[in-house]
Amino acid sequence: MGRITKSFQVKIYKGKFFLNKMVNKRGQMQLSFGMIFSIILIIAFIALAVWGIGKFLNMQKDIQIKNFKRDLQIDVNRLYHAPQGLENYNYILPKKIVAVCFRSDDSGNKMELKEEGKPFPQKHEIEYLDSEEGIFEASPPCIPVENGKVKIKLEKKYKETLVTITATE
Repeated sequence: MGRITKSFQVKIYKGKFFLNKMVNKRGQMQLSFGMIFSIILIIAFIALAVWGIGKFLNMQKDIQIKNFKRDLQIDVNRLYHAPQGLENYNYILPKKIVAVCFRSDDSGNKMELKEEGKPFPQKHEIEYLDSEEGIFEASPPCIPVENGKVKIKLEKKYKETLVTITATE
């Protein structure tokens, strides 16, 4: 013969003990479909927000690099069209950029932005730079970037046609 077992639950109410017969109470720990769906939506929204913030920060870095290139070219152009001049400039770059290097080849003067942890630098064309003096003579022809800031000295001597770029001390 099979045994019939009964389970009981003891409750205390105002100092008195009560025995309640426990019936199958399966719904106590089960989550409804709406609750599970809400949790999945919350996780999806958080993941989407993290992804969006990451994209926004990458866009900010790209804008800083484009602004640096544009501002440097504007400053070189201004000095190129002047009879002579000497100016020190401070530019802001993303903190991952460790150096700004300059190289000259057949197609012109290239500015390279070296990022920490990336093997290939980003290359940009800069016009009107003298590729025989200044930073081009240094070995390596780079200007260090400290805490996202680079200090550059632009100089054009009287009766010269191109602008010389060097690092400021």
